[in-house]
Amino acid sequence: MSRDRGPRRLRRLDRSALIAASLTALSLTASGCVVVHGEKEVLPSATKAEAAKALQQFTAAYNKADKAYDSSLDADHVTGAFGAIDEARLKAGKAVSPDGNAAHAPLELSDTKFTIPKKAGWPRWFVADAAANKGGSARWVFVFSRDGLADPWEAAYLTLLAPDDVPQFKTDKDGWAEAVPANSSELAVAPEDLSKDYVTYLKDGGDTFAGGRHTSAWRTERSQKAERPGLVRQYIDEPLTSGDYQPLALRTKDGGALVFFTTRHYEKETAHTGAAVPTPGKGVLALTNGEIKQSLTMEFVSTDVALDPKGSGKVKVIGRIQGMTSAKGE
Repeated sequence: MSRDRGPRRLRRLDRSALIAASLTALSLTASGCVVVHGEKEVLPSATKAEAAKALQQFTAAYNKADKAYDSSLDADHVTGAFGAIDEARLKAGKAVSPDGNAAHAPLELSDTKFTIPKKAGWPRWFVADAAANKGGSARWVFVFSRDGLADPWEAAYLTLLAPDDVPQFKTDKDGWAEAVPANSSELAVAPEDLSKDYVTYLKDGGDTFAGGRHTSAWRTERSQKAERPGLVRQYIDEPLTSGDYQPLALRTKDGGALVFFTTRHYEKETAHTGAAVPTPGKGVLALTNGEIKQSLTMEFVSTDVALDPKGSGKVKVIGRIQGMTSAKGE
């Protein structure tokens, strides 16, 4: 059921190959000394002007794609979990409304705050959170990343958070933030393990995560929906941690981290003999392969964000946006 979004991934690999070559290029200083641009140098991921331009370009492309229900119009500005969700959403929308989104209202962002970490190596990335004309009072929190100097900035993560849930970040005297390594042992859970630990929790429970809407309440909801008259629902969860789905963590003022990570979820509906799976809408059918006879397995990708405390304590999942990306009928 999983997809690797092949053509877009191949484009990224091609760009990465070009950047690998460009990073070895030499430049001459005024004194004639040779300087090599190395990947181990700790630098801000972007200037604030570059970050603002990336957000503006994304918003313009996103609005064009949403109006036309055409994923090719913002394909170069999205990636990772958010890219997978966005691409499927537009495909489903096109199936329902071939002439485009009649209800389109342009996304407008305001009061934007940029948090840009200093770090070595690739990917470089930064966080932008903004008020919007959609989603009520929630802040739209994006993570933009790129794999090389010639790559465009792409939105890899998006979550909507209540203003009070956006933490204060640790910054240096110049205002630059601190990226937390994926294998950090300073936190309750290393960022690279959060996706795996989260799906384990969803299956078995445990003490790693604090109770809440995206943890204990979600497990309860699933349990209640597992058995209905004539229908059984089964759930399988998988971590997504590599490539464009890798976790990204930003140090908070209290020494912990805000961690963005990705998970994949399957929900299988199986009808009892003599019963039928509920007929899905056109949007779901547009993403479905196979004929729905006795079962329908839906695949979802989820962009997750959590507060990971320093030392010990429970991880708090504070945001999650889930989107269906494919389905299979049997």
